[in-house]
Amino acid sequence: MSTVLCGSSLDREKMKAQVPIRREARALALQALFEVDCASHNPQDSLERLLQGSSLPAETIDFTRDLVLSVLDNRSAIDALIQRFAPAWPLQQLSIVDRNILRLAVNELLSDMAPAKVAINEAVELAKAFGGDSSPRFVNGVLGSIYADLASQKKNN
Repeated sequence: MSTVLCGSSLDREKMKAQVPIRREARALALQALFEVDCASHNPQDSLERLLQGSSLPAETIDFTRDLVLSVLDNRSAIDALIQRFAPAWPLQQLSIVDRNILRLAVNELLSDMAPAKVAINEAVELAKAFGGDSSPRFVNGVLGSIYADLASQKKNN
């Protein structure tokens, strides 16, 4: 079944299929950011190595690259926002996985790369897959607070 919005057709099945593809893209982006954060690997080299065996469509590979490069370009602002909403957890004390899941999602929230609820849900799913037992709750709580603040700022502007 297709739905027409603003002159463009949206195929619901195609949209559902894109979520797992985008989730895979986010997982690859997380792995690249983990390598950069943990071992100071070159981001481009990490991305190329991770994407080499990927069967992702070109558009999704571009999305993965955009995610990683955007996070790295805006890391200071992203980290400041995370620190503001998780003051009890200095950034360097967060697990590398949780820190980079938050960076990915905050980047998506700030850049409108995906709807806010999608970005938060995808981050929670990454936390379930790659983080510790408390990671999904922690990630959801921090991102929920950041989203509420960003939504309030947009409303006031």
